[in-house]
Amino acid sequence: MARKIPSLRVLVVDDEPLIRWSLTEALRDCGHRVSEAADASTALAAAATPPRGFDVVLLDFRLPDSNDLALFRALRRLMPRAQIILMTAYGTSELFEEALDLGAFTVVSKPFELGAVADLVLQAAASTPSL
Repeated sequence: MARKIPSLRVLVVDDEPLIRWSLTEALRDCGHRVSEAADASTALAAAATPPRGFDVVLLDFRLPDSNDLALFRALRRLMPRAQIILMTAYGTSELFEEALDLGAFTVVSKPFELGAVADLVLQAAASTPSL
């Protein structure tokens, strides 16, 4: 019997307003509670604000105030149980490998299909032992 995934808390971090809006709407249509951040400082503030933590984070690699994996590491420290899906249009095999070594659920290359990302969010949440 497949287990039911509850409504998830998802943080969408992307500096492109259209991408952020599209992901947010698609995930809300699936019944998830979604917060948005356009930059690293807003993402960190969201992660540290009660109720603390998200189930899944969709994280853009390049942001106005972050263009390396430092934000990934900071979010991992703040939310060690969250599943992080890294999104990038600038992926290299080295970036993919490093992100996965740091504990990324997966790395998604832009552009991507919204439905595929919504499915990845469910897969990520299902792989978390507490859900």
